[in-house]
Amino acid sequence: MKKEDKIMKERKMPMLPLRGIVVFPYMILHFDVGRTKSMKALEDAMLIDQTIFLSAQIDASEEDPGKEDVYPVGTIARIKQLLRLPGDTIRVLVEGLERAKILSWSDENPYFTVAVASMKTPRSPRNKSEMEALARQVIEHFERYAKLTNRISPDASLSVSAIDDFSRLPDVVASNMNTGVDMKQAILAEPSPKKRLEKLLDILVKEIDILEIERNINSKVRQQIDKTQREYYLREQLKAIQKELGDQEIGRSDESDEYSQKIEEANLPEEVLKKALKELDRLKKMHASSAESGVIRTYLDWLIEMPWQESTKENLDLSHAEEILAKDHYGLEKVKERMLEHLAIRQLREGMHGPIICLAGPPGVGKTSVAKSIAEALNRNYVRMSLGGVRDEAEIRGHRRTYVGAMPGRIITAIKQAGTKNPLILLDEIDKMSSDFRGDPSSAMLEVLDSEQNKDFRDHYLELPYDLSDVLFITTANYKDAIPRPLLDRMEVIDIAGYTDNEKEQIAHRHLIPKQLALHGIGEHRLKIDPAAIREIIHHYTREAGVRNLERTLTSVMRKAAKELVLDPNLVIRVNAKTIQKYLGARKFLVDKAGRVDQVGVARGLAWTPVGGDTLEIEVTLMQGDGSLELTGQLGDVMKESARIARSHVRSKAAEFGIDPMFHKKVDMHLHVPEGAIPKDGPSAGITLATAMVSALTGIAVRHNVAMTGEITLRGRVLPIGGLKEKTLAAHRAGIDTIIIPMENKKDIEDIPEKVLEKLQMIPVSRFDQVLRHALVKMPSEKTSHQPAVMRQEAAQNKKTVDLEPVRNTKTIDQETPQNKSTIKKDEGDHPCS
Repeated sequence: MKKEDKIMKERKMPMLPLRGIVVFPYMILHFDVGRTKSMKALEDAMLIDQTIFLSAQIDASEEDPGKEDVYPVGTIARIKQLLRLPGDTIRVLVEGLERAKILSWSDENPYFTVAVASMKTPRSPRNKSEMEALARQVIEHFERYAKLTNRISPDASLSVSAIDDFSRLPDVVASNMNTGVDMKQAILAEPSPKKRLEKLLDILVKEIDILEIERNINSKVRQQIDKTQREYYLREQLKAIQKELGDQEIGRSDESDEYSQKIEEANLPEEVLKKALKELDRLKKMHASSAESGVIRTYLDWLIEMPWQESTKENLDLSHAEEILAKDHYGLEKVKERMLEHLAIRQLREGMHGPIICLAGPPGVGKTSVAKSIAEALNRNYVRMSLGGVRDEAEIRGHRRTYVGAMPGRIITAIKQAGTKNPLILLDEIDKMSSDFRGDPSSAMLEVLDSEQNKDFRDHYLELPYDLSDVLFITTANYKDAIPRPLLDRMEVIDIAGYTDNEKEQIAHRHLIPKQLALHGIGEHRLKIDPAAIREIIHHYTREAGVRNLERTLTSVMRKAAKELVLDPNLVIRVNAKTIQKYLGARKFLVDKAGRVDQVGVARGLAWTPVGGDTLEIEVTLMQGDGSLELTGQLGDVMKESARIARSHVRSKAAEFGIDPMFHKKVDMHLHVPEGAIPKDGPSAGITLATAMVSALTGIAVRHNVAMTGEITLRGRVLPIGGLKEKTLAAHRAGIDTIIIPMENKKDIEDIPEKVLEKLQMIPVSRFDQVLRHALVKMPSEKTSHQPAVMRQEAAQNKKTVDLEPVRNTKTIDQETPQNKSTIKKDEGDHPCS
């Protein structure tokens, strides 16, 4: 080392952070530099004195490291050569001079500038024999390490053996080892040669143990491979002997010829044909017992059996489609009208891509069955694909053939099952898809349901484009808000809210009863169910938006009737409203008598659920207390917020409603929504909660025949809601004749069936005082003091207490001055409860 380097104590110089490289003193190496900061540091270092400070990054993946991302100990190096490479890269050759430590950081732009100080090497220990022993152990273990790793040249081992400098030996050995940056950095950061030798010896022992284990494993694997190759060689010899004897594998040749014939007859597209012939050629060259040959045979079977060109002729007759849909389904006018529109457009223009229709509604309204009827009307093959619980992206796109047991995705499988390239595929329960660490299947469905992209859909298993543009996709969902927005944007949503009681009765007579009679083997002349019995079942044994429970209940009736008919072959059964309880037992749903009486503190709201609309009875009761608000009934966060907003609005309007403004400090309020075991949440119960509170605080009853829906703001505005049709049908089933709705939902009234509207009065409102005018028996007034019994009782008790106090303190009052007496009387007169 030069004299000027030895006397150097502290100096400023450019710093270059290295990724995955630790430079030691006495080490010469080259590396490529591509970062702008690093190249600028090299250029300036060459102009100054050709020295630069090199330090390794703690995290090699960091593109723009900071002060905390670089090890504080590095190496002062001399730049020996710079070579510019294509692509804005510099290859630099450096020589390590000495280890140094960063004292401070000066600049970060345009590159790192640091103040470094050389790390002085401690004096050599007096016991040189110990250092000699350590050095010999390091050299011996390094030679063994070099033999095991097969990555170190013999020249490196010889050069290490010739080193007699105890300070230089550990640096040279560490620079030639294939270890991690952290291990090399630990040796570089140690100034003592003895400690460096001890650390290096420990690392060498561990690395040798690991390499010996790897060597044993490789030996076992090599033996297994040699065995396999030997078996393959013997089989090839056996084949040659059989061929010489004329006993060759005739079956294998027949199999190849069979695949060739199938490929020729399959009428495959050009790209698919090339792929099939290539795989067949590979199969011919492969041994029959090879595992890969089974994979190729399965793949060829899929290519041959896929309907690449086959299709059914679509029936575009409007009258035929209308007849099929009317025969299979009663109601569902929007769905029928939409499909007839599609047929009309297909008649006017050929080659139109199939639309993506989403039928959204509660269970049992006929979403799945109507898709099957549409397929029959269009003369398309029908395939139903359930998506409930699908959480693996490979379920949609398929598995790659490199995996064991790989298979195509559900889309390609459905196409193969249909046997044509233009089927109707029903994607059932698309809102039930979920995602996990294996991927997001809803993202994979984006390409499937996009008419601009699915013409070149690529399944991971087939690895060939398949045209899905001729496929008519129909999806179903119970809760469309659960469908991801990008996926929902590709679909045309048709809402199916549910059926009215009259529609359910017609469906039962036209479809359900004949279907179940045929399934149970009962003749129509032996079992008759009167319309009154159907209405009894609808009103008192089922409460649903669809007809699934209605069909299940009719099935129960027929099972019991079938038993009677078998016991008495001459019996003819007629079920009416009076005899229905014989087959179904007592009524399950009774008319709520309390709901037919005007009550204080009880209001009826309307709610939307994934299984249809429902009514909620909200109760509010008051008790003496300090003004706390208790909410029960499994309410979600949104309904809890609505309750607090409603209470705040009532407080702000207390004087206008004739309520004591201090009620929030004197009365505890308990709000409860029955059926507490069922979670309830949603932004549409605000006005119902507020109405129940006003009724309880004023003592004015709420009309029993009124139901309401809408959210309330702190200013008393009524906000719009969703699911009005479902809520209206629920109110109709519950016997409600008046519904209060937000003014902005007035446009949604046209979606409600006319027969329902004939029995309902829809009252649009925009402010909460309008709600009270229609919901309460009478409108509260600020001129009248409306106090609940709890507050009146508390006021009476407070008044008695005030009247008694002057009697107990008579002497004290008499002793006061007239001024004090007048003050006391004034205080008594100002008591808030007097």
